[in-house]
Amino acid sequence: MRLDPRRERAILDATMELLSEVGFDRMSVDQIAKRASASKATIYRRWPGKEALVVDLVCNHLEIDVTPPPDTGTMRGDLVAAVGGFCRTMEQKHGLVFGLLPAMLTTPELAAALRENVPRPDITGTTPLLARARERGELRGKADPGEIRTVTEALVWHRLLISGRPLDEAFVEDTVDRVLLPLIHAWAEVKP
Repeated sequence: MRLDPRRERAILDATMELLSEVGFDRMSVDQIAKRASASKATIYRRWPGKEALVVDLVCNHLEIDVTPPPDTGTMRGDLVAAVGGFCRTMEQKHGLVFGLLPAMLTTPELAAALRENVPRPDITGTTPLLARARERGELRGKADPGEIRTVTEALVWHRLLISGRPLDEAFVEDTVDRVLLPLIHAWAEVKP
């Protein structure tokens, strides 16, 4: 059942805020209803429970501002811009990530629903930057943008979740110079 768009937005906003503040496990439909100035019945008419509400929020309503990396004229410059942009996006959404992560580990149904339904945009912008690098002659072979994206995301997630160190310019440049560029060139040598 569809709700009045303003009411639905209030419920989704309250869910996002509570996910970031207390996390999925400690968030309740009661808290969502109170924060959204809605009744629990209104929420349950639209979503069967908080898992469905969170899946709907993340899969259909969560906006992640992804600015395509600029064409700096070099593959290194493009990579620095792309990794830096991804880091800024993760810094903006870290509360949501921290709120969902424990539930992804303890609630298999929620984890499966999110993995199945979350759109997977090229958030790091590796596809266009690798194409530009090939056009400029900086890259002789092919490197899989999906593999580069996976490595980039793994490094950023590790820094954000495990080490807790800042996603600063030094990290971005070190990631590009010591990991991504050598990896891209090595993979391109294998895949002419």
